[in-house]
Amino acid sequence: MKLPEEIDSLRERVHAVLNPIASAVDKGTKAEKHFLFTVNRTDAGKNLPPYYLMYFLFVDLLGYKNLGQFEKISWSVPIDYKGTAYLLEHRKFGVGLFASDKENQESDCQEIVRKIQKAVKVAQPYFEWVANEASKKSALNVLNHSLRLHERYDFLAREAKRKSEEAISRKDERIRVQHSESSWRERIPYYELTREAEWLALSAIDAFYSFTEHVFIHAGILKGSLITGEDVANFADKDWASKFKECLDIHDNSIKPHYDRLVEIKRQIRNYMAHGAFGKNGEAFQIHSGAGAVPLLMPHQKGSSRFSMQNGTEFQEDEAISAIEEFMQFYWESNNFPEVIYIKSSLSSILTYASDSTYNNAMVSTKDMESFVDYLIEVHDRAANMDW
Repeated sequence: MKLPEEIDSLRERVHAVLNPIASAVDKGTKAEKHFLFTVNRTDAGKNLPPYYLMYFLFVDLLGYKNLGQFEKISWSVPIDYKGTAYLLEHRKFGVGLFASDKENQESDCQEIVRKIQKAVKVAQPYFEWVANEASKKSALNVLNHSLRLHERYDFLAREAKRKSEEAISRKDERIRVQHSESSWRERIPYYELTREAEWLALSAIDAFYSFTEHVFIHAGILKGSLITGEDVANFADKDWASKFKECLDIHDNSIKPHYDRLVEIKRQIRNYMAHGAFGKNGEAFQIHSGAGAVPLLMPHQKGSSRFSMQNGTEFQEDEAISAIEEFMQFYWESNNFPEVIYIKSSLSSILTYASDSTYNNAMVSTKDMESFVDYLIEVHDRAANMDW
């Protein structure tokens, strides 16, 4: 479907599905005195589609009258069903269908909800068009999951360290496992714990790159490099190194060493994790030779040097974790970067603020950013409570 060329035909189909539901304001439906303040939430309304689809359907697409915001109410749309007035409202505790006589009108409310559910399905092309158009503009929020991703990394890194320390403390321990009167074996916990520490470290390293890619996207918005949904989507497709360079100046002598180490770790980890995990040194094959089975390395390069018998691609988990921790102390824990102060707040990044220089003004200093974050948190709290 090509919108808005076909918007009229779509609107007609939606009207047909909703019939006899209509705008109570347009139809002039009579209601009891104080109707807006005495209606009750119905059980049927629990099955309504999400509030935003309801708004786009009735207010944007069909043009139903929205009575606006009230205390604890985001929007309110009066509807008519067979001559009786009902309310569709998004309140603090969710969207609902409200009626004057909840008990006697419940069956009609069930039918209203069924019709709305069908109408939402029919209107799907419109919702997709709205989303596509919005992605080209700056009237978007980008959700910030940085703290959750950081918690994942931190948990895995701590567990890897704990497991490694336990392995060292039990290095000389031997456990005799008796299988029968004449059969037993010796178990060495050190090797088991070392292997588990390696697994956890690899997961922690992977979690770090996932976390920082997310952070760099938000940093790009705060720095004004990304101002539309399409900008964000295109930036998200770039590799980790490109994201890093967009957000941090690698010509800075304090940043370049971190970049070099982290890019190398990323390359090596990706080789190991993303190319079959044959071995950390790329040992995919063994050559049959007079010297016995000789490792044939596959360092995952293209061209004539795709295979090798030389070392040079192996990495050590503890060294990688140390390099990561040094960068985390430098960037995430230092409070020297205004964008990090914002990102740590868990506030969504607002593309409108990237395009109108609001973020640019707050990025002048960490103090300016702290004040801006405090202000935004207060605004968000009021909006969440619907304290208009």
